[in-house]
Amino acid sequence: MYTPIQSSKLFEQIAEQIEERILRGELRSGDRLPSERELSEQFGASRTAVREAMKTLAQRGLVDMRPGRGTIVINATSRAMQQTLELMVRVGREDGYANLVELRELLEPGIAALAAARASEEHLARLRTVVEQMDASLHDVEAYIAADNDFHRTLATASGNRLILTFVDSIVDLLSEQRKHISRIGGAMERAQYHHKRILEAVSRRDAEAARLAMQEHLHQVRQDLETANRG
Repeated sequence: MYTPIQSSKLFEQIAEQIEERILRGELRSGDRLPSERELSEQFGASRTAVREAMKTLAQRGLVDMRPGRGTIVINATSRAMQQTLELMVRVGREDGYANLVELRELLEPGIAALAAARASEEHLARLRTVVEQMDASLHDVEAYIAADNDFHRTLATASGNRLILTFVDSIVDLLSEQRKHISRIGGAMERAQYHHKRILEAVSRRDAEAARLAMQEHLHQVRQDLETANRG
């Protein structure tokens, strides 16, 4: 919920409150903002002020105002990174996937360690929920991949580092493709789920080194499964 505004520059303060929620990860790319009328009521401001705030956020690359669809949260920086990375990976797909795993091996153990140190109870609850969703989706590849993406994104959010979250958002489509490629191997999702639970356990204990190690072992398994999938 938002704080009522009292200022001569209402639209700027409205924009700042919404921007802060986006940067904290409370509003995600793809989320739809409340209607102009609803925001006007929440902020205690005119619909004109809300409309100007939306225009300001759109100019900053944080929202997309779409007729008939409302105002959607976007991440322009993440989208630009995503397009560049996708092109690089698709030029040489197998090498690109291997490079993606190598990049993850360098970064994600540190993300897991930060999450163990900084995660809120809300982050932990979300991680538990998505692990349960993956358990329930072992025979539904699309649903499993969506939950898998959510798991890693929640770790990035829990790290408390906005640049990390932007980076993870930029590779989510590539990760989905890679996970779909690997899922053709028997038992791949079950193996990944074993590691997800170990990561969750370490993060829940606030054990940063155990979380780092659990993520390293997870990505080692991903590398092995990718090599098997590439041979197939």
